Amino acid sequence: MKSPLITSIAALLLAAPVFAADEKTPAEKPHVGYQDTPIIPGTKWHVHDGERPQPPVVTPGEPSTPEKVGTAPSDATVLFDGKDLSKWKMEKDGGEAVWKVENGYMEVVPKSGYLMTKDEFGPDFQLHLEFATPNPPSGDSQGRGNSGCFLFGRYEIQVLDSYNNPTYPDGQATGIYGYMPPQVNASRPPGVWQTYDIICEGPRFKDGKLAKPMVVTVLHNGVVTQNHTVLIGETPHKKVGEYHAHPEKGPLKLQDHGNPMRFRNIWIRDIHMPTPEDIGDGPKIGQ
Repeated sequence: MKSPLITSIAALLLAAPVFAADEKTPAEKPHVGYQDTPIIPGTKWHVHDGERPQPPVVTPGEPSTPEKVGTAPSDATVLFDGKDLSKWKMEKDGGEAVWKVENGYMEVVPKSGYLMTKDEFGPDFQLHLEFATPNPPSGDSQGRGNSGCFLFGRYEIQVLDSYNNPTYPDGQATGIYGYMPPQVNASRPPGVWQTYDIICEGPRFKDGKLAKPMVVTVLHNGVVTQNHTVLIGETPHKKVGEYHAHPEKGPLKLQDHGNPMRFRNIWIRDIHMPTPEDIGDGPKIGQ
């Protein structure tokens, strides 16, 4: 007759290999990718290289609809969540933001002045904002539902009620003001919430001179209206824009153009352009 002790030891020994096969120790890493594939030209990485750094995980936000406001991605800086203007100040004197906040949106107080972020952003970023133009509409052309979003405080993406409202094309909604009209007019009716998603590659300056121009892509209500548009400079009224050297980070500004425009769900997140190490030799045209 076997003793209970011997029986217990035998059972543990039989179970041990199963445990080792099913469970991984914390130090173990799953083997992914390949190290016997060709090197991507100009880089140190193999094709399908499992040792290449993994992208950070970001939890996506919920998309907005005209009826319901969405949420920001987990790595975004929320600039306005419908509660207060603590991330903003008045441009003219740096004082407390005086635009109205109610029902989850901010509203322009006409003739109060531009709003500007307290923090600065750049050089490259993704910006999301939502707006609604006054309903019923009042005025026409540039006098109807007018505002603007100024990147780095100096490059304006036009915000306008462009629904059945003719105006000069480079002043329409999502126009690069005074330079590039939108490819299409994707505007919704007055009073209906609309979205802008702006991908910005900020300009670079070296020794006070332009080294790389600014590039923007804009989606209006999910429709591409600016596709990798290269700016010729800043966006003045009735003048051709020029570049003036500035730091790689800058504030965002929202324009008071005298109309009670509403904004909600404004957030921004840093993005990083591929480095020379990432790109390598790049594509060879014609090969």
